[in-house]
Amino acid sequence: MERTTVALRAQDPISQAGVASQLRARPEVSVMEWGEAEPSPQVVVVVVDAVDEDVVRMLRHIQRTSTARTVLVTTDIDEQKLVSAAECGVAGVVRRSESTPEHLVHVIGTVARGEGHLPSDLLGRLLEEVGRLQGQVLGPRGLHFTGLAAREVDVLRLVAEGYDTADIATKLAYSERTIKNVLHSVMTRLQLRNRSHAVAYAMRQGLI
Repeated sequence: MERTTVALRAQDPISQAGVASQLRARPEVSVMEWGEAEPSPQVVVVVVDAVDEDVVRMLRHIQRTSTARTVLVTTDIDEQKLVSAAECGVAGVVRRSESTPEHLVHVIGTVARGEGHLPSDLLGRLLEEVGRLQGQVLGPRGLHFTGLAAREVDVLRLVAEGYDTADIATKLAYSERTIKNVLHSVMTRLQLRNRSHAVAYAMRQGLI
């Protein structure tokens, strides 16, 4: 059995020692100290009471300095804090009340394979929060969670249909310069190589 390498970050030494002792007894994982020599662990387990500003800073630091995926074990979390955690790269969330060794090891394995894990009730609330943010915050500004504004989507849709810059400008009642600027902005911001790459991105996002 290939063992998943795991590092722990807890807010207090008792939690750190308790979770470490539970995981070290499991053959599926290999616990290493945070900050050991490369390579970095596959998964970092972060154990906290609640997601506050200090925890968000810790999660961002892990995201910036490590290739590891993050599992968050927390006592209390709501949908807004869940969005903040997701923005910091958290791929799995486990409530402390449900964090038996078996369940935690299962979630670690799931996250290590590139998948995600949320308690079922949190998943529903997260989807509701995403819908609320799109409808009340992003939508009125012409933005989407995909990172594309409505005008950008319109331009990419017409590019995908084979129209050139002049045709797109005519159809959308913009200048050719504006259409070129829109395409340049999209490709620069999303690090897309060319128009075909931009169209492929929009198709993968289900926009066209």
